Amino acid sequence: SQVAKLFKLVNKKNKKPSTYILRFWEKKFKQLKPTMLSGRRYYSYKNVEIIKMIIYLLKEEGLTINGAIKSMNSDVKELDDTKSSSIKAEYYKKKNKN
Repeated sequence: SQVAKLFKLVNKKNKKPSTYILRFWEKKFKQLKPTMLSGRRYYSYKNVEIIKMIIYLLKEEGLTINGAIKSMNSDVKELDDTKSSSIKAEYYKKKNKN
């Protein structure tokens, strides 16, 4: 729920974290793999950066889930050379401006 709160993924009516969104994204995006211990999900820094990129693609770029999946998968080789997903998000911004 902490990660959901961090990214303001909350239910507007009851103000509770919408963790189901993160679980849905885990099924759709192969890059997002939190560590599971005792039934709890633990998101690493890398996972948080991947979530940032997913939110950027969905909210800022207006892509659909399938479009975001294709976008993340199509540039895997180029993006794997970068160490941070923040850099990857900047890559997407520059790429889409050209």
